Amino acid sequence: MFDTLGLICIIWWCMMLFQPLRADIQCMGSEAQESPITNVKMNWRKMELSWESSKNFSNYKCTIVDVTDVESEGNSPLCSFPVELYMPRHKGVFFIIEVANTNISKDCRFIPGGMNRSAIENFSCVIYNVSLMNCTWQAGRDAPGDTQYFLYWQNSRDDDEMECELYIKDENGRNMGCRFKNVSIVTEKSYFLVNGSSKDSRIQIYDEYIQLYKIEILTPPSKVAVNCTKDPAGCIITWQPPFTSHVENKNCFQYEISIQNKDKPTEGKRDAPVTVNNNTYEFQNYNEKKEYILKIRARGKNCLVNSSWGEWSEPIEFGQGKDYFIFVTLFLIAFGTILVTLLSYCLFKRYCSFKSLFSPIPQPRDKFNASNDEDTQTEYVHQPKKSCTEEITMVEEMT
Repeated sequence: MFDTLGLICIIWWCMMLFQPLRADIQCMGSEAQESPITNVKMNWRKMELSWESSKNFSNYKCTIVDVTDVESEGNSPLCSFPVELYMPRHKGVFFIIEVANTNISKDCRFIPGGMNRSAIENFSCVIYNVSLMNCTWQAGRDAPGDTQYFLYWQNSRDDDEMECELYIKDENGRNMGCRFKNVSIVTEKSYFLVNGSSKDSRIQIYDEYIQLYKIEILTPPSKVAVNCTKDPAGCIITWQPPFTSHVENKNCFQYEISIQNKDKPTEGKRDAPVTVNNNTYEFQNYNEKKEYILKIRARGKNCLVNSSWGEWSEPIEFGQGKDYFIFVTLFLIAFGTILVTLLSYCLFKRYCSFKSLFSPIPQPRDKFNASNDEDTQTEYVHQPKKSCTEEITMVEEMT
């Protein structure tokens, strides 16, 4: 019982998801009586328009009305259009089927169903780090609150349509983007389709064909190296093209080189970048006494590569800069002199005593004046010790 109920729920959910894709093609005949052309269908993968006819006609003409009319002719109730037409369906598609040499024609329009302004808005995708892709969108302005969106994509017409494996959700759990891994860029356009489901109403679809190389953000050039010489003064800068999943030709890239003097921090004094078409650059304004900062980025040129500038490489510093050795040496000498002077002053302040610094020279004992010497020595021993300043003052007075 549970398995049966689960299967029913899955079938209902799938019907809700793909219901907008099975919208009928609405047709109107050119004459009052019933048209012999009926049951018009469109195979979007093969870009084939088919129908049934109650009469045998030898020649049919089909037209897709767009910015430029696309026509196809055949002798059977089937018209094939170029697969490279890449026509999004969310705005509707207008067909005209005509029978040659008659007044029989039928105007048909494919109109996706769903609530107005319930389809997603601001759909965009970007490829980065060679094989990663992010797609984001916003919910339709009139979409019900319980609307959930689902993304399907087809990298090429030979590939199967796949659903997103890793959705980006908002705070309410609604799918608002998708992350892709291992994306390979192909020459033809890729197809993206976002549909939705709601309990209240049908949700309009949004679809778009995108040339993947046009949305790729190129990685920085790799293996950047700088080799400088003093005589003659100059630097040779070399690098390798950025990594991509679909281009190996080195001539498909153009590079922008930014070399800034590290001593000029203000934006107004920045030097203009240089554009080159090869993988080497000779920097002739090199001054070994200055220090420089180098960055390089790339863009596509005459190939299936994004023509917008990619990411900058990591800054590389080169050059010796100013020689501060003399200034440092003079500073250390001055600082050492001041330090020695202060240390000598402190020591003199702490231990300043002429008698401690210069001990008195012992004299031979006078036997005749022994008593007087003993009294003098006793008096000297019991005499209070004077400071270094007082003794100097006494010496001056005696002189």
